[in-house]
Amino acid sequence: MGRGSTSKHILFSLSKNLALAKIVEDVKTSSSKWIKTQQRGLGSFHWQSGYGGFSVSPAEVDEVAAYIEQQETYHTALSFHDEYRKFRASYEVEYDERYVWD
Repeated sequence: MGRGSTSKHILFSLSKNLALAKIVEDVKTSSSKWIKTQQRGLGSFHWQSGYGGFSVSPAEVDEVAAYIEQQETYHTALSFHDEYRKFRASYEVEYDERYVWD
């Protein structure tokens, strides 16, 4: 992600008529434009080029929403990188870190 190393999570319902890549592009474009207007020194802000998308069971929506609300606190104890590694390992998803982080 652009400035700093804080992860940002968004929880939303995705229509079958929209591509995740388009939603991410629109969110990154709009939020980057807004962030750059908020204070001096943010003119070079940019999001990382990649993103991750994960489906969530309707039964887990409240739990995920609560996690997102507390993500800053959560990430003081476990970095986003470590959290991501743990998540991928728990679901036995292989990946090459050379292609994950900017």
